[in-house]
Amino acid sequence: MQKVLGYMLTWTAYGNWLQGDRRKYAENGQILDLNPSLENKNKENMRFTKVSLTTTQREIIKKAIYEESVELNQKIYTVAIRESHIHLVAECNFISAGSAVSHYKNVARLAVENNGFVGRLWTKGFSVRYCFDKDQLNTIIRYVNNHNKIARSESRQLYVGG
Repeated sequence: MQKVLGYMLTWTAYGNWLQGDRRKYAENGQILDLNPSLENKNKENMRFTKVSLTTTQREIIKKAIYEESVELNQKIYTVAIRESHIHLVAECNFISAGSAVSHYKNVARLAVENNGFVGRLWTKGFSVRYCFDKDQLNTIIRYVNNHNKIARSESRQLYVGG
């Protein structure tokens, strides 16, 4: 079995990528196409306001994530925190992708709540992309760093030597 060197974790702020969305969506590991009626039904069923993370909230979240990574003894290679979602590339140590996301979502939520946020912050679930070699890891790090102009200036860049 090939060793996992790292993974990219992605999760969204509440209400930003509903099932049925034109960008496609995943359900039970299957990529599904646009479904306007499903998307509208999901919009109607939202119990909280759609979240758009402010610059201040993004900085609070970034700080909380980096602090938690120290507690988890997990190296974060890069993170891009946008208004609607987060991409985080981390080494794969003893912690599973699911446990890592759970930790990072929780500390981020608590941090923004301590700064006045009220409501639901994150959507349920996450996506993960595993990296099995240094080339894959460096490619995914570049993807996150180049996610957009702002992400490049906000992300820490660390490449794995080869």
